[in-house]
Amino acid sequence: MESHWENSSSNSIVKDILESSDKTTRAEIEALISGEYVEKPLISGLTYSDLDRAELQKRQKYLWSVLFAAGYLTDAGEPSGKVHRLAIPNKEILEIYQERILDWFETKTVRDKGRWERFCTAVKKGDGETFELMFNSFMDDSISIRDTCARKEMKENFYHGMLLGLIRAEESWIVKSNAESGIGYTDIMIWIPSEKAGCMMEVKYAQDGAFETACNKAMRQIEKKGYAAVFLQEDIRTIHKYAVACYKKSCKVAYDKLQF
Repeated sequence: MESHWENSSSNSIVKDILESSDKTTRAEIEALISGEYVEKPLISGLTYSDLDRAELQKRQKYLWSVLFAAGYLTDAGEPSGKVHRLAIPNKEILEIYQERILDWFETKTVRDKGRWERFCTAVKKGDGETFELMFNSFMDDSISIRDTCARKEMKENFYHGMLLGLIRAEESWIVKSNAESGIGYTDIMIWIPSEKAGCMMEVKYAQDGAFETACNKAMRQIEKKGYAAVFLQEDIRTIHKYAVACYKKSCKVAYDKLQF
């Protein structure tokens, strides 16, 4: 069945909250997405305008009441006085939270232009060390979906989406996700006209922090499946290969280069 509640309701409040949230609130949102609950007092009679007018500290206090009133949270247990045990009601609303997480991440990234430009320069120049440093920095600031609540393939999808959001903000690049090349589909392919270069990225989840193993697996996949073929067909002779292994809020990047 399709998600109808999402398509008939304004969900901008979730995006607004995530954009202005502090680290404590983001950690609590992570817990909710993981299937846990948070305990918060609820304030009756609040409106969206109250949230808009309030300073940041009050917004963080008010947001739980607004989310509850709007149906984004439900009472998951018997309240203790004014404190309620709050949780995400169902799968449909959980998906809304997950989608708005990426929206929040991309918005914050655009605002931090200097760091983002350094990341993009590393990608197009083949600087794997700076790529790793910058991506780790972005992940440290972001909300992540905890490992315990997703299948392995879904964990990879989350990191794939974060990386794709960073790269697609560079409008002068041609970016394709899950692009066909060789005998398979590489996670991310980038054409950089100004450099006459191409980049391919393969993202892997590093189970239990086994970054080296995951990087080696990703690089072998790039080679074995001939992902460079599409670039060679278009006479692109500088090809950057990135294997990106991620675990929780950390990553390791392995790099190799083809030059013809």
